[in-house]
Amino acid sequence: TSHTWFWNVIQNDFKTGNIDLEGCMRLLEKMQIPFDEDHVKHIFRRTVDKQAGNIISMEDFRTIYRALVHRPEYEELFKAYSSDGLILTETQLIKFLVKEQFQAEANETTALEIIMKYEPIDEVRKKREMSFEGFIRYMRSDECSIFKIQHRTIYQDMNQPLCDYFISSSHNTYLIADQLMGPSHLWGYTSALLKGCRCLEIDCWDGTNNEPIVYHGHTLTSKIPFRSVIHVIDKYAFMSSAYPLVLSLENHCSPKQQAVMAHYLKSILGDKLLSSPIGGEADMTQLPSPEALKFKVLVKNKKAGTIEESMLRMDDDTLGETDDLSDSDSLSEDEDTDDTIPLHQPRRSTKRRAGRRSSLPPQKKSKVKKGNIALALSDLVVYTKSQRFVSFEHSLMNQKCYENNSIGETRARKLVRYSAKDFISHTARFITRIYPKGRRVSSSNYNPQEFWNVGCQMVALNFQTPGTQMELQDGKFLDNGGCGYILKPGFLRDRNTTFTPQNVGGHSKPMSLSIRLISGHQLPPSSLSKTNKADPKVQIEIFGVPEDQARKKSSVVKSNALSPKWNETFSFNIQVPELAMIRFCVVDEVSLANNEFLGQFTLPVMSLNTGYRNIPLLSKEGIKLESASLFAHIWYY
Repeated sequence: TSHTWFWNVIQNDFKTGNIDLEGCMRLLEKMQIPFDEDHVKHIFRRTVDKQAGNIISMEDFRTIYRALVHRPEYEELFKAYSSDGLILTETQLIKFLVKEQFQAEANETTALEIIMKYEPIDEVRKKREMSFEGFIRYMRSDECSIFKIQHRTIYQDMNQPLCDYFISSSHNTYLIADQLMGPSHLWGYTSALLKGCRCLEIDCWDGTNNEPIVYHGHTLTSKIPFRSVIHVIDKYAFMSSAYPLVLSLENHCSPKQQAVMAHYLKSILGDKLLSSPIGGEADMTQLPSPEALKFKVLVKNKKAGTIEESMLRMDDDTLGETDDLSDSDSLSEDEDTDDTIPLHQPRRSTKRRAGRRSSLPPQKKSKVKKGNIALALSDLVVYTKSQRFVSFEHSLMNQKCYENNSIGETRARKLVRYSAKDFISHTARFITRIYPKGRRVSSSNYNPQEFWNVGCQMVALNFQTPGTQMELQDGKFLDNGGCGYILKPGFLRDRNTTFTPQNVGGHSKPMSLSIRLISGHQLPPSSLSKTNKADPKVQIEIFGVPEDQARKKSSVVKSNALSPKWNETFSFNIQVPELAMIRFCVVDEVSLANNEFLGQFTLPVMSLNTGYRNIPLLSKEGIKLESASLFAHIWYY
């Protein structure tokens, strides 16, 4: 039956005689077979009869199809459960699901659903059986991905206070290159929102004709109108996630232009903008949940006075009015501005500055006068009031639950090192945002893991810069349906927790993880190869609390990117799986000292599927390489 089915599918394309390379690729597309052109060209050239010109017969096409699709590692599994090597009965499929894929609850319904969805041959499907063709399609599907299919949807409790979640956050979202000379562009906002980012940053400055502008102050980055940014946010805010979007304003505008900003926020965002507590005189002793704030945009900015005063003013017209910020709230450019070191450095030598007592917050620039804020803008701040961070003790005594801190990575790293317990107690109460240090002028990123380890909610990264750090960010927020909110583990939500990343104590739930790396399929060829070759090796890396950090490497397979085989097993012992991430990275070994990146996939350890799984691969920019994958057996207890 599979021969008949195959000829029926392809015969139309051979009606006018043999086909060329283009025709071959068209036919593979029609059959929904993902392929890499370099690999198809290579197999085509190997198959084609040189005398007949560059064309192939139906029989040749079948050879090419089999070389691409009929993988021996799939065949081995199929034959282990099929009594005749041609068909899997419903019972045999259930046995495979239970024994190999660890789907203990698999039954006739499960098996039938799989057969109906993946079996392409009508006669086989009608008999409730599965051919090798159906088995291949099932093994290649999302259901057999290493990433748990249940985690592709929102499955976590979304009714806890906002501070109980990790929130996908971007730094200087308007920049699409470096921090000093590069362009500012609306695409920065569009792409971050399409990735499910839930906290965007907007640096606002006075522009001409009373139009506020967005750019990186004191640098040569280009400028975009604030109004245009809000229009883009209005359009894309909830395309990838229904959960609340926070606009983190770094506000350098005069009160007059702040009032213009408030006008744009209200007039463009309309009902999406949250401007008063939900449910009127809401309880301000606890933050609302992501569920309660669905489809709402929150403004994160300094605020004058109290929520009650704002609400009283809501009825009046306060467009032109301003208020002084108290000293602790003043718009001083210390912790709450992420400014890059300006192009014109102040005279003071950096050496002398570095020598000052390290306990002081790093001074980026001289302090600015006590700030004035337009009440119209101040009144739009409800649950996300920017509050200067002094110390954990000061916050515990004085800070309200709706006040948030921004801490630069350098200072935050010291706090992780010397006061981890207090840091976790702080993030259990207050939303804390971490931002890259000013010296990262090339828009490089820090490792977000060290701040997730202490419960920091908004670990803001430069989304425009590819690399391991963004791969960790993208991988972490694949979880929970990619909605941009991940519920923190219980030990990071407990205000009296004894957990610290350095001393996990009783919070350890050790996991023994075993990965048998079996093979690769259609890996991207090396940029140095004139055909379809590479010398691939795989690095498997664990990120998490310090004692869980680990990296293992496979051997190198020479000259084979189409179907390299490893069959190597790697074991990891993970103390805190709830915080751990795992990264599979495929590189081409150019020389002993030099590797070329080919593809990677990063995901939370808790989202790992057990059994025989395909590992999709992403490019450096995070785009799925449609035809490339790894194949592995995953097992843990």
